[in-house]
Amino acid sequence: MLRRKPTRLELKLDDIEEFESIRKDLETRKKQKEDVEVVGGNDGEGAIGLSSDPKSREQMINDRIGYKPQPKPNNRSSQFGSFEF
Repeated sequence: MLRRKPTRLELKLDDIEEFESIRKDLETRKKQKEDVEVVGGNDGEGAIGLSSDPKSREQMINDRIGYKPQPKPNNRSSQFGSFEF
């Protein structure tokens, strides 16, 4: 195995700004989630309302992992290719 010198990483101003913006977003989401839990804990509706919508949960997961599903085309040429009979 060849040894090489360590790669030098430079911290740029853009990286710091991006980190700060992401951290603020996470903090606001955490506060909103805590607010929903507090409201849901009082009347029992908040937690049930969040878990009863699987589409939004699925959408949140897809957004988090960067998955963007494409609708499947519904015509025969896309299913079987362009075969000539």
